[in-house]
Amino acid sequence: MADSLYTRLGGYDAVAMFATQLVGQAQKDELLARFWENRGQDRIDRELQLLIDYLVNQTGGQMYYTGRDMAITHQGMGITEADWARFIEITGSVAGDLGVGPTEGGEVMDFLDSLKADIVTA
Repeated sequence: MADSLYTRLGGYDAVAMFATQLVGQAQKDELLARFWENRGQDRIDRELQLLIDYLVNQTGGQMYYTGRDMAITHQGMGITEADWARFIEITGSVAGDLGVGPTEGGEVMDFLDSLKADIVTA
């Protein structure tokens, strides 16, 4: 039996580092920063932990995700194709910086692509 994507990515610490760096870069991005404006640090920290939980759960790790589904979570945010493209670009950059291989990186991108219809609504 093949190892899960979670295991091949390096487990919890690697997924948490990926999510933390991804959110950190997105928060500083000229296009995407607006999604974190006027949010307190506690709320940002909670959302980051939910993202980590979700990614661990969805890649095969033993984490229970308690957040809402992606459509409800992103409803009304006005996420555009341009926002999505920039997010994917940052995702690829962070994955590359962390040494994610092409096979695992492709699986991550396929997973994200499966979520696009629920997230891009504008």
